[in-house]
Amino acid sequence: MMTRETAFSPGKWISTISETSISVASAVVFFMLDILDVIMCVFFRFFDEFVEGKSSSCYCIGTGKGENPAGVDGESELSESLNRRKNVFRKMRLLITPKIRSGESPFCVGKTKRRNRWSDCGCEACVNWMNNETDSRLHLLINEPERKKNSPETTVQNVVLIHGFLSSSLFWEETVFPNLSENAKQNYRLFAVDLFGFGKSPKPSDSFYTLTDHVEMLAKSIILPFKLNSFHLVAHSMGCVIALALAAKYSDFVKSITLVAPPYFSSSKEALTRLVRRRVWPPMLFASALMSWYEHLGRCVCFFICRHHRAWESIFKLLTRKRDLHFSMIDLTRHTHHSAWHTMHNVVCGGAKFLDTYLEVLRGGRVKIHVVHGSNDQVVPVECSFNMKMKDADVEIHIIPNADHSSVILGRPEDFTRNLERLWASIDD
Repeated sequence: MMTRETAFSPGKWISTISETSISVASAVVFFMLDILDVIMCVFFRFFDEFVEGKSSSCYCIGTGKGENPAGVDGESELSESLNRRKNVFRKMRLLITPKIRSGESPFCVGKTKRRNRWSDCGCEACVNWMNNETDSRLHLLINEPERKKNSPETTVQNVVLIHGFLSSSLFWEETVFPNLSENAKQNYRLFAVDLFGFGKSPKPSDSFYTLTDHVEMLAKSIILPFKLNSFHLVAHSMGCVIALALAAKYSDFVKSITLVAPPYFSSSKEALTRLVRRRVWPPMLFASALMSWYEHLGRCVCFFICRHHRAWESIFKLLTRKRDLHFSMIDLTRHTHHSAWHTMHNVVCGGAKFLDTYLEVLRGGRVKIHVVHGSNDQVVPVECSFNMKMKDADVEIHIIPNADHSSVILGRPEDFTRNLERLWASIDD
């Protein structure tokens, strides 16, 4: 029986007051951010026209349900979350904002479709992909098998590794590659890829970075040129959505899929509101909400951080007195606002409505799906994995105690790699 002391315990009061304070602060802060985003919308509209000769368009005013104003092929390729983000001033129609994006890229002047935006970094490392005008492919890190002399000839098995949001192939190079066993080094060929719009891969400003775009680039860069007719898939976070789409397209070729912290949601609205709630605490959640809910404020952040990444890297090297920075700090700035914004909405949010279809295709093809999730994941709720299990009973789930969204791999790279090898071996034998 609950006593009066228990019902009104100091701990409960402190928790209630803290939650109320955070809610009130969140309401005030995001109200101000709504105003700032509208102001920056007007600023970018006219400053882009001044610098580039043509004003940029945005998603500030939504369109009618079912419309496809961008002219993108396929069934609802653009996520509803792009046009239906909550903003009190847009809902009240207090400002006439630019029209929705047209099929033609608003960031190009004349015929120079590969021109970089003034707010994006123009250093050699960031625009090197533009040098290949005819055949732009994704950047790959390939770990070829180390065959010893006089060793028996065996079939080389292929593995494609797909990173998460704001990451790159370096994620796998620093975790899985150095922890492979001698047997795996001799019998497996690993492809770690920089996804479309990230790392050293192409970042065109006339792409909407839809699931179809990502899958086609993966096929063009890995599946077709290397003639992969059998491979395993490993993906983390956002990459899980792309991995499922790729596997569904090549279900006859996929032997297994390992999904780490998959953002499995039923709709784009649920994905946006669950992943990036409009709250000021914790700080990482606030940063994610700022970048995902506010198109123009997010562009401001990318201008100050991504465009000037060389200056920031020099500062951190000076402060830490280290010649090389951690790969995660480098990956954080290796994208454009256009590529990150559209990938977040069109893949993580927009891809939600296709996930059940992908799972049905893979279940029909008897593809083995193994899910790994940290019990303390504050980015992608662990119930996402359990919901996936409810949809497909054949999905295997492994919950890692006390692991979060990153440490589920970064905190245990050797164990993670060994588990991958055991899964591959159980299927390849």
